[in-house]
Amino acid sequence: MKKLSVIIIDDERNAREEVKKLLEGYPELEIVGEAKNADEAKELIDLKHPDLLFLDIQMPEKSGFDLLESLDHVPRVIFTTAYDQYAVKAFEVSAIDYLMKPIREERFAKAMEQVKYKAITPNDDRIFVKDRQQYHFISWSNVHLIESMDNYARLYFGDKNVFLKSSLNLLEQKLDKATFFRINRAQIINLKYIEKMMPATEGRLKLLLKTGEEADVSDRQSVKLKKLMKI
Repeated sequence: MKKLSVIIIDDERNAREEVKKLLEGYPELEIVGEAKNADEAKELIDLKHPDLLFLDIQMPEKSGFDLLESLDHVPRVIFTTAYDQYAVKAFEVSAIDYLMKPIREERFAKAMEQVKYKAITPNDDRIFVKDRQQYHFISWSNVHLIESMDNYARLYFGDKNVFLKSSLNLLEQKLDKATFFRINRAQIINLKYIEKMMPATEGRLKLLLKTGEEADVSDRQSVKLKKLMKI
């Protein structure tokens, strides 16, 4: 079985050493790097593409949340911190677990059980979004519609929606072309959520999504979508 790659991120060297010592009892996890701040961590994450982060929340200049928000693809996360006021936020964002410093060995063992329970797999394509005072880990596979809102993109997933600070053009370049399709100037849809394609005026298509929403495809994109879907 492939080992899970781990990066430890904490501004305190002793705290990083503590996590490394605890990980010695778990040969299925491999430490591939460590970082002392968010900027250093981002470079390392982009280079190593780890499966799991041990992440301190409160760091100088940029917090752990700031780091996650800067990533295009977010690994699984176990938060580590000395500040318990962050506990609620950490669980709101669906982290694997939340460890208070100093970390107790039995508490660490429980977190490792969660790692096994969550069945971490490589290429788990997620992003982290802060929307107002809420924090979300969002899997792109659960996003069914993206709309342009000035300098933001509005992501719809399940019965929720959040604002991401990104243009639709930039997102279109980053997203998997086999899954996401630009249907008009203002909208991108997840092709897996198409329930029905219906003819509209002048050769255009109208889409009914599995969520019950309808969306209009522009002239040019209707031609492309028909070709893509082989209709």
